[in-house]
Amino acid sequence: MLQQTKVDQVVGFYKRFLDHFPNVFDLASASEQEVLKCWQGLGYYSRARNIHRTAKIVSNDLGGVFPGSYDALLDLPGIGDYTASAIASIAFGRCNAVVDGNVYRVLSRFFGIEVPIDTGAGRKYFKELAEELIDESDPANYNQAIMEFGAVQCLPRNPNCTSCPLVSACCAHKHGDVLKLPVKEKKVAVRNRYFLYLVVKTEDGFFIRQRSSNDVWAKMFDFPLVELDSRPIKKEIFNIVSGQLNWPMAIANVVKMNKHILSHQHIYAWFAEVVCSTGFDTSDWINVRDIAQLEQYPFPRLVEKYLECTCFLGNGQVVGG
Repeated sequence: MLQQTKVDQVVGFYKRFLDHFPNVFDLASASEQEVLKCWQGLGYYSRARNIHRTAKIVSNDLGGVFPGSYDALLDLPGIGDYTASAIASIAFGRCNAVVDGNVYRVLSRFFGIEVPIDTGAGRKYFKELAEELIDESDPANYNQAIMEFGAVQCLPRNPNCTSCPLVSACCAHKHGDVLKLPVKEKKVAVRNRYFLYLVVKTEDGFFIRQRSSNDVWAKMFDFPLVELDSRPIKKEIFNIVSGQLNWPMAIANVVKMNKHILSHQHIYAWFAEVVCSTGFDTSDWINVRDIAQLEQYPFPRLVEKYLECTCFLGNGQVVGG
């Protein structure tokens, strides 16, 4: 859960997850949908699928005993160098140095290193340096300390240099390079996407669908969706909805959501709330008659925010228009 997420955002999810899955066998025997639902709101849902796959391996192939060596940990789904080093050192006392974003920042600034951290050579350089510096007598506390130092003291944009205990020996501070380090060679291209959701209500209820496995929020659930090439104007939304739904219908409302930011994508979303007098059959959509049924489905945070703000679907049995 701590991969690419701050501790304060994880704590509540962590407690809820352990309450729901108190041991590895419970997690292994759960359905993927149940795991995703418990993870809902934490983002990066591939992590949930990987922890589920790992639980099955530990439960079914390893007799419920979690591997304690760095190399064995690397064989588990979703576990790379950082996670394997963290688990090996913190849980098992192994002398494996962690290198995450915080550690890159602390080391590059303290030693004045300009080697780009997003290259193979850079990752190798910083890993070797971290391995040289680790306290072999207490690797768990050392790893946690250097990560915490980067998280609360040596911050990305507003580092607290005036009260830093390392400031007198910090190369970046000495040369005025604090905000220039660490160096990244590549700029991440951000993709803008425009989603028009069809929230369709009939006398039979309303409809959701499961997302494909080859896009963001894989295997999660949302409403039927039309992806657009650009931001739509109101008239375009009416025409698009009319073209998608070929029966008597009326658009009750269009809800525009705030920009939803993912790591490499910015998603702009509109929810067209549509009332139809005629039902229909489709194998791609799931008919939901009662809004309480939605509790069993995992939704992306964007859709969850919409559900929190809308009155369109009602608070009990769904009634058609």
